[in-house]
Amino acid sequence: MNAEQSIPKRPIILLNAAVIVAALGYFVDIYDLLLFSIVRVPSLQSLGIKGDAVANKGVFILNVQMIGLLAGGIFWGILGDRKGRLSVLFGSILIYSVANIANGFAASINSYATWRFIAGFGLAGELGSGITLVAELMPKEKRGYATTIVASVGVFGAVVAFFIARHFPWRISYFIGGSLGLCLLLLRVKVSESSVFSKSRKAQVSHGSFLLLFNNWSRFFKYLRCILIGVPLWFVVGILITFSPEFGREMKVRGPVDAGAAVACCYGGLVLGDIISGLLSQLLKSRVKVVYFYLFLAAAGVAIFINLNRISLASFYVLCSGLGFSVGYWVIFMTIATEQFGTNIRATVTTTAPNFVRGMVVPITIAFEYLKTDIFHTGRGAAALVGAVCLALAFWSLSRMQETFSKDLNYLETNNN
Repeated sequence: MNAEQSIPKRPIILLNAAVIVAALGYFVDIYDLLLFSIVRVPSLQSLGIKGDAVANKGVFILNVQMIGLLAGGIFWGILGDRKGRLSVLFGSILIYSVANIANGFAASINSYATWRFIAGFGLAGELGSGITLVAELMPKEKRGYATTIVASVGVFGAVVAFFIARHFPWRISYFIGGSLGLCLLLLRVKVSESSVFSKSRKAQVSHGSFLLLFNNWSRFFKYLRCILIGVPLWFVVGILITFSPEFGREMKVRGPVDAGAAVACCYGGLVLGDIISGLLSQLLKSRVKVVYFYLFLAAAGVAIFINLNRISLASFYVLCSGLGFSVGYWVIFMTIATEQFGTNIRATVTTTAPNFVRGMVVPITIAFEYLKTDIFHTGRGAAALVGAVCLALAFWSLSRMQETFSKDLNYLETNNN
């Protein structure tokens, strides 16, 4: 009996409970993750921060949040392979929901940063566990559709966060995000654990061993490549979009740029990009070809952003939407990471990879600030160099990436493979 015959056949239902919960969980995840970028200026000003200090404190809090994502990614990933995908999915939702409600009560920069760290730690687990669960539950020829649904619904959370922040004070916006997560926990009883994971627990292999990613050079470089192909997305979001008001002034945009509107436009483009990239991968039966296409789009979009001057405010927001679309391959990035590794470390990889990508915002922003201050003395010059490096690493990694479309996921990683 081969691996495929050992798993009972399931009806092909794309909108099952796991897909719905994973999609809604990612929706709240993105809402909370991007909310700081949207309310950065008014929230810091309400805490008494003025002038250039708003940008400096914003970088500090953003980096603290990303460090939380890194720490949480490792913790939740290992837990997901040892205790199950569901324990991580709902445990992470609980933590980031409580942290975001507490964030609404922040009275100082230190308390603000502390709760962003805790929220980041919680946010780190939801997407990886959700994508892993969905990928293992769905038939291999159709899982691309299911992960597309999860990612597309999820990134729309940034658009909703913008409109919520527009109509409510920043503290209430955090309360709403936390409350949405707590409401989502009510759906827990309707989701089943992955049968692929349950079966793997009977095997005499190490589960959730982070060291398995480092004790084999081939496996380590495969993991590193999975991370590097996603970095351009967070360069665009973490630098070009988060600091869009500053870029707008440098570009002499005709009108004041609102960071929240830029984030909403970017993620509106991302939603469309994710839907199309997911469908393209199913049509072409290839993940790698689709990511190549989007990386070329991203390179063109960044070049245009860096070189435009004196455009209208409306044109600037259209450009933000285009940038979002150009990096709308997040769903493919996540699916590739899931499909590259065996069941006993799949959650570890799928949870840590996107959070290491998100965590790359820390060195990216440090490099950007250094180049802007000490070398180029302009944000666009610094962004051009940092963006070029991020894109070059992504192209290099993708050129060595194995195609995984329709790959059977019922296998294990050992010290010998």
